[in-house]
Amino acid sequence: MALSMSLVVLLAMVSILGSALGSRPLIAPNKPNATEVFLGEHNKAREAVGVAPLRWSPKLAEEASLLARYQRDNKKCGFAETSKSVYGVNQAWAGWSMTPKEAMDLWVKEKKFYSHGSNTCAARHECGVYLQVVWRKSLEVGCAQAVCGKGTATLTICYYNPPGNVIGEKPY
Repeated sequence: MALSMSLVVLLAMVSILGSALGSRPLIAPNKPNATEVFLGEHNKAREAVGVAPLRWSPKLAEEASLLARYQRDNKKCGFAETSKSVYGVNQAWAGWSMTPKEAMDLWVKEKKFYSHGSNTCAARHECGVYLQVVWRKSLEVGCAQAVCGKGTATLTICYYNPPGNVIGEKPY
């Protein structure tokens, strides 16, 4: 009898608590995770120029994560030296807690400086990170971020396989 009475009291407390919370969910609504954002934003940029979508690569994401953590722990979150990488690489640094969407927007905004017809970038501008995002021969991507300090800086790194941005070739 004591056990069933305890159960009734517990159920009543749950009911009261549920009423007090109203319609607010106990768990935060689903938000896209970083993987979904990175892949979705890459593929949105690629679709805009008629290039096939990338696949997410856990292997590339792990490699990017290792490099981002190394840079955070040993290089004060500075840009990584990647000239000897077997992958294509994009990096972004921000003096705040940059989201994956903000990093992607930074790279894709270079599109306005690129002329596909002449395969050139406008004078005094860079287009390389945008071109890597939309490089038609790249098939997979993996990205990671490291938050540095007390959330005062973020390093974002994406790896691409096969690498793109080959001099003399058009990206798409």
